Amino acid sequence: MPEQRPYVLILYYSRNGQTAEMASQIGRGVAKAPGIEARLRSVPVVSPDTEASLPAVPDTGAPYVSKADLAGCAGLAIGSPTRFGNMAAPLKYFLDTTGDLWLGGALAGKPAGAFTSTGSLHGGQEATLLSMMVPLLHHGMVLCGLPYTDQNLSETTSGGTPYGPSHWAGTGEQLPLSTHEKALCQHFGERLARLALKLAD
Repeated sequence: MPEQRPYVLILYYSRNGQTAEMASQIGRGVAKAPGIEARLRSVPVVSPDTEASLPAVPDTGAPYVSKADLAGCAGLAIGSPTRFGNMAAPLKYFLDTTGDLWLGGALAGKPAGAFTSTGSLHGGQEATLLSMMVPLLHHGMVLCGLPYTDQNLSETTSGGTPYGPSHWAGTGEQLPLSTHEKALCQHFGERLARLALKLAD
């Protein structure tokens, strides 16, 4: 049986599609690094019901993540829309179930980073990214951001931070990702992939 190629897990929750599009652009960046691939996974919404109310496989978008997806990754990018300067509950809920991986050190030494989308331009992008990094640090992961050597970070008039890619979606009609935002997502994905290969060597 052939050995599985290493992969960067791009794990996200998306309500209106903007964070999912960012995940796709990050996946394109991962594909620029030879010898590693992108694996896109999502999380289901959190239900107040005590019974499962969603199918085991989503009707559209990326499949739901498993803990095996997380444990086996060579690198990790987590993404969420901003909720009051923090990640959305569905992603937090999944991360809260990973105590067994933390206990076994399954993610220690692997690179990871975060990405987010907000409705307003100053709607907590950086606070969200920084708060998303806290569980990554607890897992012993090596944080990956975006350096200012990428000119897009200095030129963007919408999303983009040194803490990770971000997108300004607007509060009315959803704005598409800008050229700068797409470039930053791809740079982040490629950087994370190359770092994952180096750290795994």
